[in-house]
Amino acid sequence: MKKVVIFGSTGMTGVCALDAAVKKGLEVRAFVRDPAKVPEHLKDKVEIFQGNVLEPDSVMEAVEGVDGVVILLGTRNSLEPTSDMSEGTKNIIEAMRAKNVKIVSACMSTFLLFEPGKLPERFKNVNDDHKRMHDALKECGLNWIAVLPPHIADEPSAEITVVVNPDKGPGRSISKLDLASFMIDCLSEHKYYKNTVALCNVGK
Repeated sequence: MKKVVIFGSTGMTGVCALDAAVKKGLEVRAFVRDPAKVPEHLKDKVEIFQGNVLEPDSVMEAVEGVDGVVILLGTRNSLEPTSDMSEGTKNIIEAMRAKNVKIVSACMSTFLLFEPGKLPERFKNVNDDHKRMHDALKECGLNWIAVLPPHIADEPSAEITVVVNPDKGPGRSISKLDLASFMIDCLSEHKYYKNTVALCNVGK
């Protein structure tokens, strides 16, 4: 793993993922809609690529020449019905196939592990699109890792618990720093390939 592209790289976790990848010594391509949102301290350390995940041509170009892909697409806190995350993921998968890129980690939510009827109604729309993302990954044939965090907290890094193919979420929260690091690190961990992973900070 030498070079990665991070989709959703200016969100709360995305910026942390840029940092984590740079600190790991990787070449990093930051796929962004608005280059101005890349923090100043990272602008000379990453390759800034302007595009939109809903535009297949820009996604195709962004995936060219990388070894791994990180998907951290979000809704900017909107809970309205959407298909942007799943459609973007499908475009990324198609680009990876075309460019012979095999490894992808994608962030969704531990809500996918909730029993029907127990999911808070306000999160249903976002969860529905996360389910479409998850289904697309499971069918893609690539070395995918579906990461299902609980509440993403703006807190310091701490010890984490990781559960592969869980029946339920292991805890209530994860530091954005630890989630971001895992999204990068798991690309090099064969044991996670073609698996769904839940994680949390120990004791949280």
